[in-house]
Amino acid sequence: MSERPTKAILRVLDGEPVWPLPIWIMRQAGRYLPEYRETRKQAGSFLDLCYTPRLAEEVTLQPIRRFGFDAAIMFSDILVIPHALGQEVRFVENEGPRLDPVTSTEDLSRLSGELPLERLAPVFETLDRLSASLPKETTLLGFCGAPWTVASYMIAGKGTPDQAPARLVAYRDPEFMDRLIDLLVRASTAYLVRQIDAGAEAVQIFESFGAALPPALFDRLSLDPIRRIVTGLKAARPNAKAIVFVRGGGSHLHRFATAGVGDALALDWTLDPALVLPQLPGRVATQGNLDPLALIAGGDPMRRGVDHILSAVRNRPHIFNLGHGILPETPVEHVGELIARVRGA
Repeated sequence: MSERPTKAILRVLDGEPVWPLPIWIMRQAGRYLPEYRETRKQAGSFLDLCYTPRLAEEVTLQPIRRFGFDAAIMFSDILVIPHALGQEVRFVENEGPRLDPVTSTEDLSRLSGELPLERLAPVFETLDRLSASLPKETTLLGFCGAPWTVASYMIAGKGTPDQAPARLVAYRDPEFMDRLIDLLVRASTAYLVRQIDAGAEAVQIFESFGAALPPALFDRLSLDPIRRIVTGLKAARPNAKAIVFVRGGGSHLHRFATAGVGDALALDWTLDPALVLPQLPGRVATQGNLDPLALIAGGDPMRRGVDHILSAVRNRPHIFNLGHGILPETPVEHVGELIARVRGA
């Protein structure tokens, strides 16, 4: 019989209610921190920051030093997988990622058929370094993008408002889309297994574009691929824990929960936990879900949002987080106030 975990977040992922709630926030190592902006200047390009273990370790540790979050999520990007597969990926300042679009079977044939893990060695070195440098009570998280979200970038060559290019390809050329999704499932599974081996104690799968999928495509392009990744990860590493975040997937939340897809389901800010959680099995862990704009506003809006979540999740296994990533314009002092309110409950 395995020992029960002692770290707060791992206890929650094991189905145990923990109070006060453990807390981390998506994109906690990022542009809202002045120390991040200074380190970013040293790196040159954004990809260089992701692929320089010393600097990636540093920016991962910065919010832990400042705030003492219960988890550190390794600093990287979901697009390192297409980059490792051979797609051209670059980041344009103030505009975001740019990729050479992959829109056909011919384009796909120019990519690696399996993920060359050696190309991602710097990411695994970052995890190895963090395993040694994090405080002993802090959970180390790895992550990847869900196949639909990553495929949307690969097809459009950039982020788009409603992922129309990828949706259109899914309708017009389902065979190509299925082949691309299958490649990303296999690559993501191998990537997460290697992250666990490098020291990650749990991983999060980010389906940032779930809201774009109509019901006719959702299972095929989101739920089933994520389920295959989690199943493959746990088959290879039975003790691995997975958090699944489907932004805009609220109508499918119960289906994810009853299908056992992940150890925790992260809620976006549009969902009311007081209404949603009673519909989920009691031992299904959840995460979330303060509106990032409430954190920017601070004061009473933030306090009311925090208190509503705390009231709804008491006696349930829950990790406090935002309903999406923290925004660059967030005042640093508001983050400190958020943590104090959650931990002082």
